[in-house]
Amino acid sequence: MCGIALIISGTCIDLSSLLLDSVPSASSTSIDDQLVFSIDDLKAALGRRGPDSLGSKKVFLYSKTSSSIEEREIVSFTGGEEAKERDESCSQRVEEKNDCCFDTHGQTREVENGFSMSNVVAELHFIGATLQLRGINPIVQPLMDTYGNIFVYNGEIFGGINIDSDSNDTEILMQALGNCCSCNSHLHTRTSYCLEKGKSSVPEVLSTIKGPWAVIYWQESSRTLWFGRDAFGRRSLLVHWPTLEDHRFLLSSLSPFSSTEESSGFEAENEINNHNFWGELTCGIYSISFDAPKLDGCLVGKVRKHEWTNSMLKELIVWERTSVEPKPEDLYSSHGETLMEQHDVHSACSNILPSKSGPIQASISGMAETVLFAVRESVMRRTSLHRIFKAVTCDIRQEVLTPVAVLFSGGLDSMILSALLDECLDPSYEIDLLNVSFDGQSAPDRISAKAGVMELRRIAPLRRWKLVEIDADLSTLDLETKHVMSLINPANTYMDLNIGIALWLAARGSGWVYEGNNNNFDKDLQCNERVKYKSKARIVLVGSGADEQCAGYGRHKTKYRKGSWLGLHEEMKLDMQRIWKRNLGRDDRCIADNGKEARFPFLDEDVIRTLLDIPLWEIANLDQPSGIGDKKILREVARLLGLYEAAVLPKRAIQFGSRIARESNRKNFGSNRAANQASAGSAVIQLPSNLT
Repeated sequence: MCGIALIISGTCIDLSSLLLDSVPSASSTSIDDQLVFSIDDLKAALGRRGPDSLGSKKVFLYSKTSSSIEEREIVSFTGGEEAKERDESCSQRVEEKNDCCFDTHGQTREVENGFSMSNVVAELHFIGATLQLRGINPIVQPLMDTYGNIFVYNGEIFGGINIDSDSNDTEILMQALGNCCSCNSHLHTRTSYCLEKGKSSVPEVLSTIKGPWAVIYWQESSRTLWFGRDAFGRRSLLVHWPTLEDHRFLLSSLSPFSSTEESSGFEAENEINNHNFWGELTCGIYSISFDAPKLDGCLVGKVRKHEWTNSMLKELIVWERTSVEPKPEDLYSSHGETLMEQHDVHSACSNILPSKSGPIQASISGMAETVLFAVRESVMRRTSLHRIFKAVTCDIRQEVLTPVAVLFSGGLDSMILSALLDECLDPSYEIDLLNVSFDGQSAPDRISAKAGVMELRRIAPLRRWKLVEIDADLSTLDLETKHVMSLINPANTYMDLNIGIALWLAARGSGWVYEGNNNNFDKDLQCNERVKYKSKARIVLVGSGADEQCAGYGRHKTKYRKGSWLGLHEEMKLDMQRIWKRNLGRDDRCIADNGKEARFPFLDEDVIRTLLDIPLWEIANLDQPSGIGDKKILREVARLLGLYEAAVLPKRAIQFGSRIARESNRKNFGSNRAANQASAGSAVIQLPSNLT
């Protein structure tokens, strides 16, 4: 996990090749929409995501002195923290030469090769903060190779590019990008065609990655900037497209929290009123190629979006299922025993213990086994200890190390992830189960979490499970609320804020655990002492994507009733194609702010492919009651794991299960009834009086 950012000033950005609805127009942003933050603010915010190291580098673009436009060319000069005084000297403001050229910097200087340089026309400022989880040696981003390429990366490679167990994926990916062509032929077409034989293009390399990523890459040989995020948006990357009021082009993992008005509450108000400053970068691969400056000194950078080159990835993006509408015989054969009937049979047979084999499992479909295999492999890829940065763990005794935690409600998705994590992680390691409640021991998620721990301890008695009870009181979280407002930006509804606060507190992992006999947890809680505890896990497994792919939301049942199977499929497809904008960017920012990396096993490329290959009526049967037909395939997976109680739990969103939505409604609207009348879930945040 990393925090990455880029600030480009002193150049005109040509956005004409992008779709109009993906770029805010200059008229849509008022003069007040200029976000107030400093470079130090940005570095501080990124540093919370990447506490292990922080660095920055700058690229200055010059034009060669020439009276002929045709003979002018771009020359770059690179600086970093080690050249801070030189960089500040190069960044002196000079008179603007054109209305479209802004923040122009520079001074005439001689460089080492003897070229006479004048007019520093643009500055590219790269910033990287690292939470290092792979490799055996520490790294500091931005990385720079011997060719002058600069790279900041926030992601994990779980396939597509070979990574040795002792290697760092950021370094390996930069090597692969360094071998890419620089002929620029692909910059002028919609394909990745390359004139340099035997070399891949940058889009080809990025398209091969399996796993979440966001990248910013300066290709020195072609004077081209590459940036983008993976096809599902599992890592946040915000963008500020230039406007008339603020001509800078900015990329950042998050919206920085301004320190200049910290005592006045200005930052919270600023985040609400100026949410249009930042936007979620649409998933994809982009480039900015810089043309030589004209006589007016204006350097133009043309933005292009490139197609994915991986055929399987293209299929996943389209998200089309082969078998959507069942025939009558398909429905008859798929009904069989309902899960409730199977659960009752299990409960009646006290002599049958939960296991991964036995008479009940014999009736489970092979499709559930296929899904179980895919999700197990996904969890394995995301939790293998040989992929965790060894320098971080070498001085910690293995028996007390807790490298991986689960965002835990005790519901179906988190129970499956926890059971699979137990299979994938050495038994000597503890597992933290992070549970947040805004209603003490009475919140539904706290009740189901305790029941879930009991079930996990029955199927995995050798594991040291730690239920971390994170108790919160919304009325005392004014400063935290302002901070989370910044993190969820550009999202700006009360639902986003409620979810963001719950995720942020859960990922922080500061709560209470019961100390005592691990195996007697479910027999006599009063025998155990509740003590303060803070999880040190750097990896947090999250169940995002399960509901979207397996029809877990109430709106899925509504669409099914109105539009039958085709209506359900279209709603699920819409959910998957907008998950990057509605969920993942926000969730990544809130979790990562605690120096933790969120990993989403249900959004693994192979898991998505596996679920799409299964007929829709085997994924869900929404004619059946809640807790049985919704997410039917995952309920069968839970039974395969011996999680019989979890297999029949109804869906409950975190804002309701933790009861933050109820407390938020009371605080901001006076009552739940008033909140419902105001459609509070989708209502835009109004700044509370106690934050002004």
